[in-house]
Amino acid sequence: MPDRRIRSIIRGRPAVTVSPQTTVAEAARLMKIRKVGALLVVDGARLVGIFTERDALLRVIAEERDPQKTHIGPVMTRDPQTVDPDKPFGYALHLMHEGGFRHVPVVEDGWPLGVVSARDVLGSELREFATELQTREHIEAIL
Repeated sequence: MPDRRIRSIIRGRPAVTVSPQTTVAEAARLMKIRKVGALLVVDGARLVGIFTERDALLRVIAEERDPQKTHIGPVMTRDPQTVDPDKPFGYALHLMHEGGFRHVPVVEDGWPLGVVSARDVLGSELREFATELQTREHIEAIL
């Protein structure tokens, strides 16, 4: 999985984008509907930030801002680190580990394509682990 190209991980998952003028409440509803933990914030076609669940918790709720009135522009993470879609997923994992974040925007030629997250590795790793465990249990039963 760490050698798999990011492009193959985000294939079929269109970028979920919003403008900096989107309210936190609207952003939260969109995150719920689309089942994502981060939104790419764009101004025109240019990525200007990322708004994550952590941003909502620490910069809005903890600071007692009104989600109905607060726009995500002032509370988003500005100019996030990005990754090229042709890099290996391990590269993105390294960025996340070193930077202390869980989401990395995927950008190609300045255009946001999507987001990879630490969760992307979790699902496949767990399936592989479960399959290996079942195989071992089956072998033990035979022996």
